[in-house]
Amino acid sequence: MQKTKRLFLFAGYDPHGALDDALVFYVRELSKCGDVILCMDSDCPESELDKVADYTIARMAMRHYEYDFGSYKRGYEWAKKHNILKNYDFVYIANDSVYGPLHALKPVLEKMESYNTDAFGMVESVHTKYRHIQSWFIGMRPSVFNSIWFDKFIMGVQRVATKNRVTVLYENKFTDLVEENNLTWRCPFICPGRSVYNKPKRLFRLGCPFIKRMSFTRHNGAIGHQLYYVLKHCDKKIANAIINGANHAYTEKYISWLLTPNPFSGIIRGIKYAFQKLRKQ
Repeated sequence: MQKTKRLFLFAGYDPHGALDDALVFYVRELSKCGDVILCMDSDCPESELDKVADYTIARMAMRHYEYDFGSYKRGYEWAKKHNILKNYDFVYIANDSVYGPLHALKPVLEKMESYNTDAFGMVESVHTKYRHIQSWFIGMRPSVFNSIWFDKFIMGVQRVATKNRVTVLYENKFTDLVEENNLTWRCPFICPGRSVYNKPKRLFRLGCPFIKRMSFTRHNGAIGHQLYYVLKHCDKKIANAIINGANHAYTEKYISWLLTPNPFSGIIRGIKYAFQKLRKQ
């Protein structure tokens, strides 16, 4: 059987220019499934990029201020310049706004690839009547990544004022363009509203191999008991890498406070958060 060939364009960011344990772990796991090009929207020293030298075919770092799509653009540009896109069955764009994978990634990729759609992603976001693929993990067939419209779209990424504008101009627009070009898409997990952040335990039990980093800062720590459950029920090495990465991002003191097995603590924190919001109104 011919081996499936995948290319991952991976976007990372760290305000201190570091590649933490969680990011290195994620890149290493991706490398088990295909080739990886890493682009950091950070000024990283070579010593940091060297941490993933064995897991990537290209590594680059520069503060471009174009968010994840700016990194996707630079990874795509490198692949295009080196004329390698023709070598792959699938091209993925993925970023470090999540921790994981929490379990083996390859079966999840194979499931999505078996849909036989032109594009697919990890999570479908639903807001009222609008649906789109969340851009932290998207897969594409050649009908997408070799198309003229995709080249124009990704090479046209520019710096914009806010992350909300990135969502409108690039994340939402990608799904729009797939549909406008009469192509198909599908995702294994559907998340209405903010549930991708607020219900990590539910997503984990459904088989999603990632948790959003933002879950660690939502609702005054009200989600801590869910995160504790997820980390308790995944492989210890994975949990340790995630905790080390979270300690780097949010401090050990905060993570120790956050990760509680007690759901009642989550309820109390949630009530406090609700009162805080009411007072601000």
